[in-house]
Amino acid sequence: MSVRAISRWRGGIIVGAAAAALVVAGVGGAHLAAADAPPATGEVTLTETMAVSGTFDGTNRRFVGGGDLGGGDQDEGQDPLFRLADGATLENVIIGAPAADGVHCQGTCTLRNVFWEDVGEDAATFRGTGATVVVEGGGASKAEDKVFQDNRGAGGSVTIRDFEVEDFGKLYRSCGNCSTQARRDVVLSGITATAPGDVLVGINVNFGDTARLSGITIDGGDIGLCDLFEGNDTGDEPEKIGEGPDGTNCVVS
Repeated sequence: MSVRAISRWRGGIIVGAAAAALVVAGVGGAHLAAADAPPATGEVTLTETMAVSGTFDGTNRRFVGGGDLGGGDQDEGQDPLFRLADGATLENVIIGAPAADGVHCQGTCTLRNVFWEDVGEDAATFRGTGATVVVEGGGASKAEDKVFQDNRGAGGSVTIRDFEVEDFGKLYRSCGNCSTQARRDVVLSGITATAPGDVLVGINVNFGDTARLSGITIDGGDIGLCDLFEGNDTGDEPEKIGEGPDGTNCVVS
């Protein structure tokens, strides 16, 4: 790594020129500054939700919505393209447009090398009590609002690692107004975020949510690390009460 790159490290975050320097140096791989999907090996149109139990390997095919799944808008309550049973794994999948509500995890799940070319309502939504979610590899683009929506009950955790995101609102949001609320913990590592983008994480400090970030690369623009909210269980819009690492709920290393 060049001296210039080292000088731009800020508490585990690489910003601006350092990200460019790493691209030139070849550190971090070919996708450092963009959430590019690999070339698709084929295309499948889903007109109803695909239920997944066990492991589904999409072999890098592109999946798009058709029929009732073909709206491609931001309406709440849409059905997903994939619904993962507790313990399921979805891997090597490209989700194109229209993407409906992406992926729903009903409990513990793994998303490995899943790419969203144009996020619909959300890329993925997490549910279940005590659910452990791992997002490993992959990337997402064009998320008008959230990429990952965390509606889980108590227990478990979400880990997002070696993931790339660009043109997005929030990479991760712990539900701010679900009817049943709980503490939610998320770990982000090896994330490359490319502008335009709003913030990586939104968490509810009054419920004890935590976010731990490391190995974050911010490439261009003014992308925040954490937004801190006071969540509720009434359905009201949650109030933002702070931002940035606070050493307690949002920790950067």
